[in-house]
This record gives sequence, C-alpha cells and structure tokens, in this order.
Amino acid sequence: MTGSNSARTRFIWLCLSPAVILMAIFMLYPVVSVFQMSLYKWGGYSPDKQFVGFDNFKILAGDMNFIRSFQNTILLIVVVTVFTLAFALVFAAILTRVKFKGIGLFRVIFYIPNILSIVVISAMFSAIYDPTQGLLNSFLRLFHPANWAGIQWLGNEKIVIFSLAITLIWQAIGYYMVMYMSSMASIPEDLYESSALDGAGVLKQFFSITLPLTWSTIRTTLTFFVISTINLSFLLVTAMTGGGPNGSTEVFLSYMYKQANTNSAYGYGMAIGVVVFGFSFILSAVLQAITKRDIYEF
Repeated sequence: MTGSNSARTRFIWLCLSPAVILMAIFMLYPVVSVFQMSLYKWGGYSPDKQFVGFDNFKILAGDMNFIRSFQNTILLIVVVTVFTLAFALVFAAILTRVKFKGIGLFRVIFYIPNILSIVVISAMFSAIYDPTQGLLNSFLRLFHPANWAGIQWLGNEKIVIFSLAITLIWQAIGYYMVMYMSSMASIPEDLYESSALDGAGVLKQFFSITLPLTWSTIRTTLTFFVISTINLSFLLVTAMTGGGPNGSTEVFLSYMYKQANTNSAYGYGMAIGVVVFGFSFILSAVLQAITKRDIYEF
C-alpha cells in the first residue's frame, strides 16, 4: 500500500514538473530578478552594478513624475473599471433577456473591438480625436461656427486622460459582456417568471436575480480587469500619446519603461516595477475582500 502511494506521488510530480519548471523559469525567476535589481544602481548595459539598498525607493517617494503617473493609473483604473463593467452588465442583460431581430449581429459587433490589436485601436481613435479632420470634432462642428477650432482631445492636459479612458472602455466592453452573458444564460427562466407574477419589473429582476446570481463571475472579472487595465494603459499610452502632453497621460508602466530603457536607470525602473507588483497584489486582495459575498444557488 505504501509503495502504491509512493508511485502515485512520483507520477503526480512527474506530470506537474513541466509546468512547474516553465513557471519557475518564465515567472518566478523574472519576479525575483526584478526585486533583486531594484536594490542596485545600474544603467542596464554596463557590467558595473552598485548596490544602493533601498535608495531607489527613497528617490521614488519624492519623484513627482512617478506620483503623477500613479495618480493617472488610479484614475484610469477607477473610471475604466466602473464604466466598462456597468455597460457590460447592462448590455449582457439586454442581449440575454430581450428577444429581438439581429441579436446575434449585435453580439458580434460588441465583441469585435476585443479582437483588434491595441495598435489598430490606437490608430482608429487617434483619427477620431484629430482636432481638424477627426470624426468627433467634425460632428461637434455642426453645432458651432464654421471657424470653430475644435477640441484638442489628445493635446489638452485636462481631458486627454479621459480620452484614453473612453478608448479603453470601448475596447473592453464586448469581452466582459460575453462573459456575463454566459453566466446570465444559466439562470433558470422560472425565477424570472415567478418574480414577474409577484409584480417585479425589469429593474427589480436585474438587481434581485440577475446581479446576485452572476456575482461570482463579476468578482472574478473585476480583479482580472484591474490588472489588464494597468497593462493595456501602457500599450495605449505608448501608441497614442507617449505620456504627453507634459506627462499628463504617463502611467505606471510607461514611466517604468522610460526610466529603465530610455533614461538608462535600470535599477530605478525595476524599483518602479516592484511598486507596481505590490500595488497590483494589494489592490487585488482588497477587491477580493470587499466583493466577498455569500454564493447564491438556484
């Protein structure tokens, strides 16, 4: 019996070993390296490394450019997450509960932005936001004089971050809508019929039945979406604004990239990476704690 258990244990470890080795090489080792390099002053290319301990983090605490990128990241996470999940839930509920012609076409149309490259999306919205010939200003010009200069959607420091937020929201709605639709489709129709007999309207049904029974899916996607927003915001900023104008769209990862690869401050960039890692981990834990609810069953 003992020999059988030992053979089973060896077999399990044999099956798991490829995944464990790959995770150690491509995930664990890079994370440890980031933490290690954050303690050094290094240009990234020179063989000389100077151990400075936590000096990089002390400098980071007083770096106003980093603090601004932190604020921009928080703003994008809050705005994009709230609006994306709200729109995705509403559209998913409509496409699941309401029967009308062309419903399949609407599902495809909503999902298309998610399969497009972020570079393609950046090019599209850069054209839409163009101050002279862009679609948005061309529409607004209908309600303004002919000599109206238009709005600098990507050139105005006060609104450019919201222009990026709109792009991120448009890109993500379809993906989460499909996830919520799959969860809503599993809810028994009897629950809605019973609530309708009791006089519950569409809104009452949504908040009393649909939302509670899809909460576990919402909770899972919420954490995933926050992390993906941090990553996608870097790609979008790099492709559309480069962090400008005047650092008004600089985010965590774009500032880290510039410090590590452009400013030849690799150790300092890795210190930013450590902060990003810690921030993502803490934020995910907080979200999981806040959104914890009893699981409803049917």
